[in-house]
Amino acid sequence: MANSPYLSIIVPAYNEENRLPSAIRHIQDFLENEAYEAELIIVENGSSDKTYEIAKQFADMHNNIKVISLDQAGKGRAVKAGMLLATGEYRFLCDSDLSMPITELPRFLPSSTTDEIEIVIGSRETEGAKRFNEPDYRHIGGRFVNILIRLLAIPKIQDTQCGFKLFRAEVANDVFSKQTVMGFGFDIEILFIALKRGYAIKELGIPWYYQDESKVSPLKDTIKMFFEIMQIRLNNLKGRYEKEI
Repeated sequence: MANSPYLSIIVPAYNEENRLPSAIRHIQDFLENEAYEAELIIVENGSSDKTYEIAKQFADMHNNIKVISLDQAGKGRAVKAGMLLATGEYRFLCDSDLSMPITELPRFLPSSTTDEIEIVIGSRETEGAKRFNEPDYRHIGGRFVNILIRLLAIPKIQDTQCGFKLFRAEVANDVFSKQTVMGFGFDIEILFIALKRGYAIKELGIPWYYQDESKVSPLKDTIKMFFEIMQIRLNNLKGRYEKEI
């Protein structure tokens, strides 16, 4: 696409009025030191606080910031909307808590990995990863969830749920157009679709800082994720993820 940016950064934001201003400033400061053109897409989805108003204020001050407002919650719904609206050659999913410093982003891009990038996912488990300040019970719970995911959906990926992922534009348009899971389990479906359709996925070890304001409910969301995995398996049996001939 003519005049499209090199990079799109997609930030899903649900009730993030406290953390969002700092996140936007850090991302904007980072982008100011990069040579390429980039857009920042903030997707507010069903917030009950002032997340949308704050995002809109920043968009009014910066030409590279776009804001989408959805009337329903669901992280997967927000990410899908942002990825399909984005126009960048590469599209980066970025959690608003910046639990991975935004300065790590260049490691995901072609100059730091490979010229044939299709998908690069941040990982808290693979070689080179470091966790900071995470309670043991959260780490153990996370590993249990990953075992469940590997047994039922994606055998070889150590960390599907980290909120930092890079997609080449054509890949993003392809896999996100097939997405049906709108909750926290969307990562599993997206990676399942990508593998089903033959895309290469690279896990990149990252430094990750635990945030105690996480909106994830370990028990409730694990149960919900199990049913989302069942939905993914059913979709697969129905041929929903096959490439069109």
